[in-house]
Amino acid sequence: MTTLFILNDPPYGTERSYNALRLAGALSKTGTEIFVFLIGDAAACAKSGQRVPAGYYNVELMLRAVARNNGVIGVCGTCMDARGISDDGLVSGSHRSSMDELTAWTAKADKVLVF
Repeated sequence: MTTLFILNDPPYGTERSYNALRLAGALSKTGTEIFVFLIGDAAACAKSGQRVPAGYYNVELMLRAVARNNGVIGVCGTCMDARGISDDGLVSGSHRSSMDELTAWTAKADKVLVF
């Protein structure tokens, strides 16, 4: 089974990306093939070096956990550029991606979840 998560919201300020990554992380532990595509403000989810208050969730750590469980994380390159995020500023396990890759992932996926 292949599941694609498309995230649109920023890492903090709403809990949509947080909840999507909670589910992606849980599914990644079950052997489900996971793809995560970060688009729009969600591109900031993949910014490395996030520092949050003690006891607060950390989206960077959540993305790393998905990647450790063989999840594939793509970040919209156009959205990265618009937000000044460089390739070397991305979370380990994520990569600059494109609409072409999102199109391929969407065609391959058994389920597409949009947050």
